[in-house]
Amino acid sequence: MNRQVEIIEVGPRDGFQNLKEYIPAAEKIRIIEELIGAGVRHMQITSFVSPAAIPQLRDGREVAAAVLEKHPDLDLFALVPNFRGAQNAWETGLRKVTNVISLSSAHNMANIRRTHDQSFAELEKITAALPELNACLDIATAFGCPFQGKQREVEPLLAFERRAYDLGVRTFNLCDTVGMADPRQVREFITATRETFPDVRIEIHIHDTRGLGVACTLAGIEAGADGVQSTLGGLGGCPFAPGASGNTSTEDLVFMLEEMGYDTGIDFRKILSAAKREFKCIDGNYSGANIRVANTIDELAEAPCIH
Repeated sequence: MNRQVEIIEVGPRDGFQNLKEYIPAAEKIRIIEELIGAGVRHMQITSFVSPAAIPQLRDGREVAAAVLEKHPDLDLFALVPNFRGAQNAWETGLRKVTNVISLSSAHNMANIRRTHDQSFAELEKITAALPELNACLDIATAFGCPFQGKQREVEPLLAFERRAYDLGVRTFNLCDTVGMADPRQVREFITATRETFPDVRIEIHIHDTRGLGVACTLAGIEAGADGVQSTLGGLGGCPFAPGASGNTSTEDLVFMLEEMGYDTGIDFRKILSAAKREFKCIDGNYSGANIRVANTIDELAEAPCIH
């Protein structure tokens, strides 16, 4: 087969954002460097958000500046909730951001405290004021919401995407914020998006809350997703969505896809080593399976935890 799959690591943002114990910037940068050393070339490295909302990522400028200086050739980006965040990302040197708006109006209010109209007005402000910034759209709760239930019909998603498309957005990331997606639904939503907007880039971000993370991600790949997001160890979850525990594990995805004959460009032994080290050093909610398998690779080399 040897088909290439673009795995997008989002652990430095989504994996860390809701951890209560602060991870020093130096440790975040070390983990990012280890991911790059394993072959990761696409990564969300932080978020430019109010420290009051996400204290863990208050060092976003420091982390982004350090990584960008060393790796200007990689696909590095940040999440931004508003125009101010986009400005901060641009000033730091990033040329790509993802703006998050929830398909669910209830979750959008809980997550960023805005109505849909207010959120799209903010997105329009970003695209108008920063035309050289690649502004992508993270569609949170694309498959279901903890407040409003599972999204059974695709039409609301397509209407939502249309609003962003008309503002010039050409990358849609369909996010399974609380792990409600199933493989059939993923295929249907990606197929409908592709048929309606043939010139857009489609990504998916699947949580592993109910053990379907890898299955739904594979369904997305087979349906034609251009990129799939995951976190090292499966660490993380949305802090503003009850029950959103656990992301899809990067190393589990790499293992499955490489076994199936796909080319991820990521060294499984190195990414698993990084995941095992993070699992050992940072307390959190991990969904990964391979980090708990003792005989998957040789004994993990000892490396000190910074914090």
